[in-house]
Amino acid sequence: MAFSRLVLVEPPTGLDEARALAYGAWEVLDGAVTAASLREAVADCAVVAATSGRATSGTLTPRHFAETLDGCAGGGAAAVVFGPEDQGLTTDERGLCHLTVRIPSSPEQPSLNLAQAVLVLAYELHVAGGMQREQPRERATAGEFEAAIEALRAAFLGIGYLNPANPAAIMGELRDLLWRGNPSGRELLLLRGLARQIGWASGQALRGERGPNE
Repeated sequence: MAFSRLVLVEPPTGLDEARALAYGAWEVLDGAVTAASLREAVADCAVVAATSGRATSGTLTPRHFAETLDGCAGGGAAAVVFGPEDQGLTTDERGLCHLTVRIPSSPEQPSLNLAQAVLVLAYELHVAGGMQREQPRERATAGEFEAAIEALRAAFLGIGYLNPANPAAIMGELRDLLWRGNPSGRELLLLRGLARQIGWASGQALRGERGPNE
């Protein structure tokens, strides 16, 4: 999920064995740093979120947390804290955190193993981050839009699709449809090309009906 900074608080010995289970992510393990305490590990973070399997008041879902994290962090660093798989974070450790995140699950099986919990949180943060980085689609200008509408209007009149006495009735609906589609300038150029081709084809058909000398 593109996260690479890992801080381990009082890690146990024997973590080298984890390399066998981390194929493709060895750089995360190799770059991990250790801290003597959670306080030390998160000292440079603007927001610290604890993870918990307990349903308490004010806990956030991973999705809500991910969607609101940028506003909470104010551009600063954020940390997500995971406790040992067998017992989770202590009360004191949770007290050092500003937020608590809980993954909703069935009451019959309220907790996930550590790897699953990390993946769920990392996934939601990755998706939310990608949405925030995505550039907004640039809408075509009013001039481009009207030029396309006029080209389509002329083409549809030429093939008899519109009532010449009242073309606005259908064109109003088509205008709304096209506007909802939020076309780009390039897409409107394609529509204008289509309109020109319709006009050319209808002209060819009419000449064929009249005969070459008419």
